[in-house]
Amino acid sequence: MPPPVFRFAPSPNGYLHLGHAFSALLNADLARESGGGFLLRIEDIDPARCRPEFETAIDEDLAWLGLSWEKPVRRQSEHFAEYRAALEELTALGLVYPSFESRTEVARLIAEREKEAPWPRDPDGAPLYPGSARLLSAEERQRLLKSGAPFALRLDMAAACARVGKLCWTERGEGPAGEAGTITADPAAWGDVIIARKETPTSYHLSVVVDDALQGITEVVRGQDLFWATSVHRLLQELLALPQPTFRHHRLIRDAAGQKLSKSTDATGLRELRARGVTAAEIRRRVGLA
Repeated sequence: MPPPVFRFAPSPNGYLHLGHAFSALLNADLARESGGGFLLRIEDIDPARCRPEFETAIDEDLAWLGLSWEKPVRRQSEHFAEYRAALEELTALGLVYPSFESRTEVARLIAEREKEAPWPRDPDGAPLYPGSARLLSAEERQRLLKSGAPFALRLDMAAACARVGKLCWTERGEGPAGEAGTITADPAAWGDVIIARKETPTSYHLSVVVDDALQGITEVVRGQDLFWATSVHRLLQELLALPQPTFRHHRLIRDAAGQKLSKSTDATGLRELRARGVTAAEIRRRVGLA
């Protein structure tokens, strides 16, 4: 059996904080203990927010923590053709459709529906897509596409779920409520998720499953905030005939108020802590690693 392969996959849209340190260190520790590989992946599909200086800072922070990783580093911005090919596979299956509502229009539709009853929300608390773009005629879709109108490409969730049937995954960590073992996936809870946009032929959901398959990732170790998103990832893996890794969702590092850390929280930024004289060994202690 080949050795396991782990990965740490930050987005270069800000500086790393203690939560990132915990995830990176945990992945590296598990890789070392199992004799496996540890990869760094840069998830930079959003050109408006991702910047080269943040990627440089990621390298510096991880090296300061004492980590090393296999080369070359995969940058998502260099692999749009591979994501586009996966998107075309889903489109050929009749599972993708364009929606043309702006964020403002979507918010208005939700507000109208909530006058009658609470509108359903996904596991992250965001309202499900309320529009009817899936029902547009082929002629109307072509008219809107030719007009140059912006659009998002959505997965027809009902059709996709019907195609693959029941899904599950092996969880070696635990979910927000302590879920572990064999977990039944519920992708329908996310509604018709966006899997690409007019200007970007991918999304987080699509690119992450393609990357994990192409990089041979066998162990996905990440925060509990992505636990239920695994349902969408398992669905895409089945639709695209991609291998299924084992998942291990870990606890989140929180601030004094109990909130999940964000990249805007300077007090927990690794660069700021290093500037104060905090050592890499102290970072390990702060995040609860031996």
